[in-house]
Amino acid sequence: MIRVLVADDQALLRGSFRLLIESQDDLTVVGEAADGREAVVLTRKESPDVVLMDVRMPETDGITATRQIVGETRVLILTTFDLDEYVYSALRAGASGFLLKDAPPDDLLHAIRVVASGETLLAPSVTTRLIAEFVRRPAPRIFHGLDTLTDRELEVLTLVAHGLSNTELSDQLQLSPGTVKTHISRLLAKLQARDRAQLVIAAYEAGLVEPRRRGDGP
Repeated sequence: MIRVLVADDQALLRGSFRLLIESQDDLTVVGEAADGREAVVLTRKESPDVVLMDVRMPETDGITATRQIVGETRVLILTTFDLDEYVYSALRAGASGFLLKDAPPDDLLHAIRVVASGETLLAPSVTTRLIAEFVRRPAPRIFHGLDTLTDRELEVLTLVAHGLSNTELSDQLQLSPGTVKTHISRLLAKLQARDRAQLVIAAYEAGLVEPRRRGDGP
């Protein structure tokens, strides 16, 4: 059973999310928070697997709350299609994925399961655009150690930045699933990255992937 905490300042949305999530046999809602402060308190009390976190909330916003709980649980950020300034901060805070607020219900359920499994939600084109725009902005680099990567590790990192899953990496590189997992683990360790989302940022910072511009295709 995947335990979900819903954090949104709109009661109607929280209720809708609860109804949708609890319609699934493998998902349950363990709490609802109306702001980021409450989300932090409930996370530490209920230990959810995933927090569905709105960005803009009163008292404490979703980004501040994410920074405080990211080591305890995985956070799925709810955002709009616009390249919201807050979302760049969410990347630095360690969010495990992003979902559009107007996404179809099945996409929300899939996103929760993906994040709960330990993966990062990178499939939607908006996520890669957000990361590309984030890296384009002047800021100190987050990741170091790129010069320690082997050619194969650089190849894997580039493909991860394009959103390939472990299965797709295995097929494209003709490697066993176990070998792919080993490469991913080594990348995380060498770059001191928390998850795949941060590996994608590292790939953009290293210039392995060309940042997209607004209006580009997926």
